[in-house]
Amino acid sequence: MNSKISGLYKLNIKERQEKLIKAGFPKEEIEKINNFGSLGETASDHLIENVIGALTLPLGIATNFVINGKDYLIPMVLEEASVVAAASKAAKLSEGFTAKAEESIMIGQILLTEISDVEKTINEILKKEKELIESITNPEDIMVKLGGGAKKIKAIKLKENWIEVQLLVDCKDAMGANTVNTLCEKLAPQLEKISNGNALMRIISNLAIYRKVKAKTIWKKELIGEEAIKAIIKANEFAELSPFRGSTHNKGIMNGIDAVCIATGQDFRAIEAGAHSFACFEKKYSPLTKYYKNSEGNLVGEIELPLAIGTVGGATKINPAAQFSMKLLEINSAKELECVIACVGLAQNFAALYAITTEGIQRGHMSLHAKNIAVNAGAKEKEINLIAEKMIKEKKISEENARKILEEIREKNN
Repeated sequence: MNSKISGLYKLNIKERQEKLIKAGFPKEEIEKINNFGSLGETASDHLIENVIGALTLPLGIATNFVINGKDYLIPMVLEEASVVAAASKAAKLSEGFTAKAEESIMIGQILLTEISDVEKTINEILKKEKELIESITNPEDIMVKLGGGAKKIKAIKLKENWIEVQLLVDCKDAMGANTVNTLCEKLAPQLEKISNGNALMRIISNLAIYRKVKAKTIWKKELIGEEAIKAIIKANEFAELSPFRGSTHNKGIMNGIDAVCIATGQDFRAIEAGAHSFACFEKKYSPLTKYYKNSEGNLVGEIELPLAIGTVGGATKINPAAQFSMKLLEINSAKELECVIACVGLAQNFAALYAITTEGIQRGHMSLHAKNIAVNAGAKEKEINLIAEKMIKEKKISEENARKILEEIREKNN
């Protein structure tokens, strides 16, 4: 198909679909993406460009979470089997989670180049810090009225004629990208005058080191066993020693975190970038969690990572499913949601390590995977479990075997 379709952005969804059909794309395939669900066509068409359809994902609920003394039902959106069940199990086995979020400070970066005297320019910028902040602050801005807005300026020499200016902004309950980028753009011309240089870039950083969240819980030895405790501690050490394992270890954490972020309309790509860059911030790539035994011999799990979460603006207010998720959580602030998300990440990681070091990751995962294979083979309702159980028993989980078993079941029932 020819990729050069001019003016596609001017058309509505139906007209874009017709363009594809005229170009030779099968009409019956277009029908598969016409289910816009709770989001609807209008909202879909406003969220991104050149919309032709929607890809839906299941929204599940993780249970058993008690965080800072409050019960939560956790909405999770993803396509991977066993994640929701694993988080629920980990939460059930825990003694309840405690979590604390730092202030909602985000970092804006302005890159100044072509600087003739770096040290002199840095001193001049820092000398005028208060004046510069006042010049970009609007007292009528809602964020400022709530106590947020630009708070501090840092200036760092990057190389001989480059300076990185960091603008620290308290974003309160917003994720902050639009606010930070706007303030950086306001500040840039003034920095150019001071430096006689060029403000080449003005953009938010996703490495939100001042917006970290810490969460903690205990799993009692009577519930998970002393051998499991030893194994999980060793598994975490493995992730500390090997970046190859560390990457997968942290991916397991993000299974839970991303799922809640998507459910609540967050920028999960920004969260991912921040988490993985924090994992190697001023150190070699390391796990975001740690585990150790307390004086009673129980397993203590902790997590720390940056989470730039917003509860105002963005997709949270546009997507009805995200609004549903927020209502389900009964969240009162971005900090509270950050605490919840960190706890889900910790629970998810524990569940993965527990499975890997005891029964193996594939046992529970393949049980759910077998059901998906059965569905793909054409199984309906009660047939799904029957086929999945037989494939697991035979240790032969494949679509070909699922079809064979399905034929046998239907022949028997006819």
